[in-house]
Amino acid sequence: MSLPFLLEIGTEEIPDWMIPPALENLRELFLDLLAKNGVGQGVTVRIDATPRRLLLHADRIPERQNDAEELVSGPPKAAPQNAVAGFARKLGIAAEQLEVRATSKGEYYTYLKKIAGRPSLDILAETLPDLVLKIYFPKAMYWTGKNGPRFIRPIRWIVALLGSDVVPFEIAGVKSGNVTSGHRILGAARIKVTVEKYEQQLQDAVVILSASERRKKIEQEVRTVRLKPDPGLLDTLVYLTEYPTAIQGSFDPEFLKLPAEVLITVMRHHQKYFSVEDGHGKLAPKFVAVMNTNADPEGLVRRGHERVLRARFNDAKFFWETDQRKKLEDRVADLAHVTFQAKLGSYLEKAERMVALVKELHGDHAAIRAAKLSKCDLTTELVKEFTELQGVVGGLYAHEQGEPEEVWQAIYDHYKPVSMEDSIPRNPAGELVSLADKLDTLRGCFRIGMIPTGSRDPFALRRAAQGVVKILVEGELRLPFRKLLGGDTRLEEFVLDRIRYYFKDVRNFPYDEVNAVLAGGWDDVVDAAERLVAIHDVRPTENFGPLAASFKRIQNILKQAHFAGDGSQIDAALLEPGPEKDLYEEFERVRGLVANQPYRPALESIASLRPKVDLFFDKVLVNAPDARIRQNRLTLLHRLLAEFSSIADFSEIVTNT
Repeated sequence: MSLPFLLEIGTEEIPDWMIPPALENLRELFLDLLAKNGVGQGVTVRIDATPRRLLLHADRIPERQNDAEELVSGPPKAAPQNAVAGFARKLGIAAEQLEVRATSKGEYYTYLKKIAGRPSLDILAETLPDLVLKIYFPKAMYWTGKNGPRFIRPIRWIVALLGSDVVPFEIAGVKSGNVTSGHRILGAARIKVTVEKYEQQLQDAVVILSASERRKKIEQEVRTVRLKPDPGLLDTLVYLTEYPTAIQGSFDPEFLKLPAEVLITVMRHHQKYFSVEDGHGKLAPKFVAVMNTNADPEGLVRRGHERVLRARFNDAKFFWETDQRKKLEDRVADLAHVTFQAKLGSYLEKAERMVALVKELHGDHAAIRAAKLSKCDLTTELVKEFTELQGVVGGLYAHEQGEPEEVWQAIYDHYKPVSMEDSIPRNPAGELVSLADKLDTLRGCFRIGMIPTGSRDPFALRRAAQGVVKILVEGELRLPFRKLLGGDTRLEEFVLDRIRYYFKDVRNFPYDEVNAVLAGGWDDVVDAAERLVAIHDVRPTENFGPLAASFKRIQNILKQAHFAGDGSQIDAALLEPGPEKDLYEEFERVRGLVANQPYRPALESIASLRPKVDLFFDKVLVNAPDARIRQNRLTLLHRLLAEFSSIADFSEIVTNT
């Protein structure tokens, strides 16, 4: 017999962004628990959440474990009868029930012990407290005192039902039961639930349990309004509400004189409002808020939101006008009083290092000017109030103050890309300033030992390194990457890992192709990208896989012979006519072709060597008795391997042969 299971962990409001990963972790922990106890076969699990509850629902949990058998070994057959009788007494059986079995050590008395399966109710009651407290959150808190249990927020109630039975356990004085809580304002504080009717019972208590249903409700209620697309904000609002209701508000059109970026930031980051566009795609003097209740018949909530937004916009307007009284160039000296990092100095010092780096990158006057002014907005009141706008505000102020387009756009964009989904800066000056900013941070932090470990990365160095890689590749900047890393081998290893991540996880190239290309060099990542595309395109061709296998064989032969090349040339006079000489001549022909070909035809030419290489290995003994001939053949193989390894290390390619 199988039973449905329901676990609801009721808490104070959980931060929205922590909920989805916590749910996945809960699923994994529960499935692992079932598997370890032998009751997980055929079980299906569903997870969901609101800000105040994490839910796990499982179907087809067996009522109990299957019975098991255990073979218990006792004394050897030659043991005295009193020892045999003692073994039987220990098992609670008569000596006649024992059986002599042959083992690798001889014949022994044994007993096939029957073990009754435990009820799933008992297993769950025993293991669930530990499971709940193992759910991972980036931060956790004590709420019953020091050394008490830790969770993201205080646990207020627990529902745990297996069929119609409560799974009994306790966490921090909170006992499991069959009572949940409805909507904090609109629902009953205590609601008795069953597994079968749980979701409807919550719905009756004004709680929409399903995150997808809450999302659908929001989307339906805003479909008549032209919202500025913001999937991230929608995700946030889904997990901030238990019964979301969208309301539309408006603000004074006079505020539209402020840059749209400022208004949108205030609405999104500070108030969690959707921005509204007009028919021309421009910002309209409207917004959409999502409240956690079912109605606003008198407009009290709407007017409250409008009042708060008006105050925030007035602040932004005041800061914008105040900041305009001082030009960015006049703020450069003020950066001396803004600390970048205690051991790395002020933002003035950082800006000076950025200017030097831009010059090293052969940036033009626009890039140098943008690097000098890029951090000045950190001294403005608007950025102090709305930190999300750093860089953007600098670009807007530079535009207002008459800086050339290439300069203000470079300042505006120089924090980009902020993620792998974000775009790179829109012009060459912006690309160089962004590179200089990120490279300076990476070099400085590694120099003082601030190297990311595990999940710790306080200066977001992984993101900075990934941004550098993305700019170089997508901006097609052929720069000496390793030279820009200042000779720090730890930083080189760190960046190489980020390059590998970019090509494998962002661009979705197979791992062995990525490893093969990077083994051939990554100083010019644009070149590496081109080689990778060529490898990927040529790999399915007939000769490529077998040739890659041959390169592995060559590498193994050279390794076993301890032959790393001694600089000697191939002696054509020592080459045996037939497969050996044919391979040498074909190698020389292909080598000449490859030197003048783009990577794809070059790889196709290299792959064409395959028949000659196969015949060489079939007919020629590399380790010939004659030392001179053996040395000459090893040199031929070494030259063959080394000549084409600048494109890729073909031995890294996984083959079926």
